[in-house]
Amino acid sequence: MLGRLLGGVATSLLFSVFEAWLIRSHNDAKLKNYLGKSFSWAAYGNSIIAIVAGLIANNAASAFPMTKIFNETNMYYGGYLNPFDISLVALVICGFSALTLWEENYGQAGESDNDDESQGKGNNGKWYDGVYQAFFMALRNNEIMLCGIISSLFEGSMYIFVFMWTPALTGGDHDVKLPFGLIFSTFMVCCMVGSSTFSLFMEANFKVETLAVGIFGVASVSMLIVATASNATMKFIAMNFFEVAVGLYWPTMGTMKGSIVPESKRAAIYNLYRIPLNFIVLFSLLTDLSPTTSFTLCGFMLAVATGLQHLLRQKRFAAGGVSLKSNSGVSSKSSADDNDMMMPLKSAGSDKDDSAV
Repeated sequence: MLGRLLGGVATSLLFSVFEAWLIRSHNDAKLKNYLGKSFSWAAYGNSIIAIVAGLIANNAASAFPMTKIFNETNMYYGGYLNPFDISLVALVICGFSALTLWEENYGQAGESDNDDESQGKGNNGKWYDGVYQAFFMALRNNEIMLCGIISSLFEGSMYIFVFMWTPALTGGDHDVKLPFGLIFSTFMVCCMVGSSTFSLFMEANFKVETLAVGIFGVASVSMLIVATASNATMKFIAMNFFEVAVGLYWPTMGTMKGSIVPESKRAAIYNLYRIPLNFIVLFSLLTDLSPTTSFTLCGFMLAVATGLQHLLRQKRFAAGGVSLKSNSGVSSKSSADDNDMMMPLKSAGSDKDDSAV
């Protein structure tokens, strides 16, 4: 239980402050034009690590059986504990590397949100002021709100897929023996294909708002095929298409959020985005839905995400928030535009001069 509690904190950090740090570091280094490419490489590298980790974990778990350290204790080593022990080493290395190699992001001196709720407070506000202000900023800005709902719907579908792909392929028959490790590796290869394809779309000057509509549409159709197909091979092919969409999603959404979410509240807003995501996952687990019902729900959520993304795309285009793109898919934004974007009292689409993807 303690491990899962700390894991929840770590996951929240992983999907908020790391991305916020990456975007801010690109801004500071004047490399904003390479942000989309960085997200693409991150997704590609993540897939490679996932494949390697899966193979290592599979071999480590079967290397030698679980053995009690001392007869009078309940402490063991070996067996299914080996992958956890290896992950501990990997996490320590990552933590030490971040501590020694990364610069801390303290923000800019005198930086503020320029809104009525935060002016004059400086750094002396209450501990929850950041989340409080981020919450009302998201409520008052339609683009931030839509971005959060869309990401929650897609990532919620992705987590449900993680839980349900095995029973969907076996038909609930525990006696069916499939090469699950090989299937998982195939999924990760499809993710790599998706993240690589993102770079090709950016080279072809596709706008991420438009690309996202297609990604969610393909993902929705894929999930509905998994829910309705009677043939396991057809289900597997549809799952692979969904994984390609997942590989495209991460750099696309990362780039889009980088241009929509204001810098000063980025980490807080990214954490708020995870609240509806967790409710979606909990609903799926607590209701004990069948694989067919679960994938039907995923298809419906992704169809809604497609419609909302189309609405967000129209708002961005109508407001002039989409600019000519460089070869990486990310345009420059002046500090004045960034300050305008942080104003929570503005309605979505009111900034005519905001530069974005």
